[in-house]
Amino acid sequence: MPGVGGGNADALSAHTERLGDDRWRSSQLRLGTSVLVRDGRIAWIRPTESEEDSGDAVVVDAGGTTIVPGLVDCHSHLTLPGGSHWIDRGGDSAAELLRYAEHNARLQTQSGVRWARDVGAPAGIDPVDGQRRALSIGLRDRWRGRAPYPHLRVAGTWVTKAGTLPSGLTAEADTAGELLELALRQLDDGADFIKLYLDGPDPDAAPWTVSDVERVVRAAHERGAKVTAHAGRLNGTRVCAEAGVDCIEHGFEIDEESAQLMAEKQVALVSTLAVLKSWMSFGQTTTIERFTSKGGRDAIARRWEEALRSIRFAHAAGVMMGAGTDFGGGSARANQMAWEVEALVEAGLEPWEALAAATWKAGQILDEPDVGQLRGGWACGLLPRPWRPSFRSVGTVAGLADRLGRRLDLDLADHHNPEPITTRDKSRAHRRIRA
Repeated sequence: MPGVGGGNADALSAHTERLGDDRWRSSQLRLGTSVLVRDGRIAWIRPTESEEDSGDAVVVDAGGTTIVPGLVDCHSHLTLPGGSHWIDRGGDSAAELLRYAEHNARLQTQSGVRWARDVGAPAGIDPVDGQRRALSIGLRDRWRGRAPYPHLRVAGTWVTKAGTLPSGLTAEADTAGELLELALRQLDDGADFIKLYLDGPDPDAAPWTVSDVERVVRAAHERGAKVTAHAGRLNGTRVCAEAGVDCIEHGFEIDEESAQLMAEKQVALVSTLAVLKSWMSFGQTTTIERFTSKGGRDAIARRWEEALRSIRFAHAAGVMMGAGTDFGGGSARANQMAWEVEALVEAGLEPWEALAAATWKAGQILDEPDVGQLRGGWACGLLPRPWRPSFRSVGTVAGLADRLGRRLDLDLADHHNPEPITTRDKSRAHRRIRA
């Protein structure tokens, strides 16, 4: 569980019946385990019967739970709220977009997400620092090292073919030369990596050639940066795989040949099945025809089945896979990471594999090898969760703050509800919590 002390204590000792395998590389659980957190880092992980005196550490009884690493949302859009009108919200003012980000940060941390990979934000004049660039870049810099914000890696704004998305939302290129120029401009502005958009105005053709994308990949790699690409259609997926981008986002249409090529070229995949889950729910919760009509529901059902097949092809080929919600830039919300883990299990992954996609494998995609793992000496980011083989309760049960500090906040976040339900009882939380 995330370590938070009370009173004069600067350490926390957690006692649990189950601890996930230290890197979630197998289905094995370590039973009867204690974890000592000191100054925000894991001091040790030991069998309960052989633990040493933890001194004045606050003791948390996590019996009956499984401690897992803090989660990584590998596909998020912090400056947008999500929901059934997600694209429209991209036209809101910069001040409103930053307010959405503050709210989303709270939702993420309350639902157990410790790292967020922001893969596209509207560009404009940041009302805080006055700079014209993707708004996510300023957020990353201002939030760095501050609790309770998630740690961020940001891509700047989307680089798209002109006419793909509403004008003004993205960096739009008409030619391959402009594609390269706008992609590198994101790095000049301070982005950590580049996000290309390989769906285009013509659904039957990828907007860029393999050669076009290869030029961007080579230029980015020369500057030590990675390139990821949105690809919801098979034609874009094939271009991405052949061009050797570092990662494909969504991958709703992947065939067996493309999956094999992705594995050979070490192209990772970030799944966002939660998007389609949310679309299916909109058939009951909105009056929007594309979600409520029979034709719309049938189309979403077909896309869902195709997306599941795509995950299975990628999994069978051995493609590195991370998990993301696509909240904000898609229809999901910031606290629905558990929905994605559940969906990966539906697609055929073992529960421990699905959780790996939301922890240490996502950390590898971030180039942060210590993220999403439980190791002595590493930064603390722990979650106590009731153990169920399907992990259906990952996002709905008690989650604890992820830092040592002055108080312990016990939060309940419903991962099917965009608003968290929060209870705070500081007097008892400073002492012992029984899971």
